[in-house]
Amino acid sequence: MRRAPAWLWLPAAATAAWLLGFVWFVHEARNPPAAPPHADGIVVLTGGADRVAAGLHLLEAGAADRLLISGVGRAEFPELAHRAGVDRTLAPRVVLGHMAGDTRGNASETSAWVAENRVRSLIVVTAGYHMPRALTELRRRLPDITLIPVRVQPPGMRDITDPTSWRLLAGEYTKFLAAELGLVELAGRAGLGGRPGADPLAEHGG
Repeated sequence: MRRAPAWLWLPAAATAAWLLGFVWFVHEARNPPAAPPHADGIVVLTGGADRVAAGLHLLEAGAADRLLISGVGRAEFPELAHRAGVDRTLAPRVVLGHMAGDTRGNASETSAWVAENRVRSLIVVTAGYHMPRALTELRRRLPDITLIPVRVQPPGMRDITDPTSWRLLAGEYTKFLAAELGLVELAGRAGLGGRPGADPLAEHGG
């Protein structure tokens, strides 16, 4: 019996590889956060109120001495502190980054803040499903910095029987693969990437 040409198996092999990677991605996205060690700084990549609250509570608990909230849009600290239920006296230790409009922008904004503050270890706070892509972009900009992930589970990810959750996970996994392959950077150079005005109180993938 004549065997089928090897190229006919490529789509099946690619699909199998995608699915295996997706299983890993879902496991990572839903991996509960451990208490982080003390670090030089904390960065929150905005896209949901839960992320901002988690970062502010870590700062209040002494996990680090300073905090960057990246991609904060038009929000101001008193509003963020009120929603998180933390003391406004934290304000001198918090920097609001207003420039980032996507994950690559978060990485760029974070890189500048890290250099300015001589940060060598950094707690990264973002949604669990966003963390793999966030770490990819941050490591590209900060290869010598110790990154400590703290995954936040937004309400929409707490019930993964909801088809909407699976669509979000699949879409974010595809974005992560694009980031790993450098395709997002190429799109950015061509002027095809980015989104303006991230709202830190509205959940999205970043």
